[in-house]
Amino acid sequence: MSETTEARAVSHTPTTRARWRATASTREALWGFVFIGPWLIGLVLFTAGPIIASLILSMTDFNLVRPDEIKFIGADNYFKMASDPNVIQALLVTFKFAIIAIPLTMVASLGLAVLVNSPKLFGRNIFRTLLYMPIQIPLVASTLVWTGFLNTETGWLAKGFEAIGLTGPDWFNSEAWVYPALTLMGLWAIGNFMIINIAGLQSVPTELYEAARIDGASAFTQLRRITIPLISPVLLYDLVITLIATFQYFTQAYTMTNGRGDPNNATLFVNLVLYREGFVFNHMGYAAAIAWLLFVVVLVLTLVLFSVARRRVYYAGGER
Repeated sequence: MSETTEARAVSHTPTTRARWRATASTREALWGFVFIGPWLIGLVLFTAGPIIASLILSMTDFNLVRPDEIKFIGADNYFKMASDPNVIQALLVTFKFAIIAIPLTMVASLGLAVLVNSPKLFGRNIFRTLLYMPIQIPLVASTLVWTGFLNTETGWLAKGFEAIGLTGPDWFNSEAWVYPALTLMGLWAIGNFMIINIAGLQSVPTELYEAARIDGASAFTQLRRITIPLISPVLLYDLVITLIATFQYFTQAYTMTNGRGDPNNATLFVNLVLYREGFVFNHMGYAAAIAWLLFVVVLVLTLVLFSVARRRVYYAGGER
């Protein structure tokens, strides 16, 4: 009888332990949800909720002045965008600016990172700090500073051109020079990308550079054959973030032109059109549709980048 009881106890022990383990894992999962609960609530209330609300609003004629007269109009706002000259021009303006700003930002941030990461540079920590500091200045303040600096009549740069007998470009009143001016303003605050690239550079094994120098490779060859391939995941990250930031361009253009898009609508970026439709003309439904158009454009371009990255970006320990 005692042997039978012991056998039953032994046979029930694994089941009891399994139940205890299941209960412990369940408790652990519940505690995990408790700790991330505030974040989930914030996500639903302040991110997912507004996203869904904007999608719904984009299919209505919602007007801030007449909120009680809202009507569902389906995809009419999206069809309207296809023939809206302001939206079409804003897309062209944004793409033109992106073609100039993105490559220069990538090259400048990588070049500065290589420079201040060089052990031959005296006081490189000081230079890193100085080059990173401009990003701490608020965008509106920095834009006002650059507007004064590049002013054709009273700006410091104009005075410098006058001192050597030259006439400086009309940065903010010329369609040809306004994009270089905005790009120059953006290059002043690339300290975040510089720091990220420095982290990538410091992750490259030094023995690879030593072997390359022994084989007679020049500094440019080392950069092209070793540095860039090995930090390509970092460069991809920089590229995606720069792309998103460029298509969200708003503060500098609005501060510089007070929302007018001068000169001749050359700075009429997509976000500026969105702002005018939503908060100047009160067409909030149409503004929401423009926001979703911008989201789709950025999403498609990002997916294209990731598709190309499968063949171009090197991940250590994984497939190229």
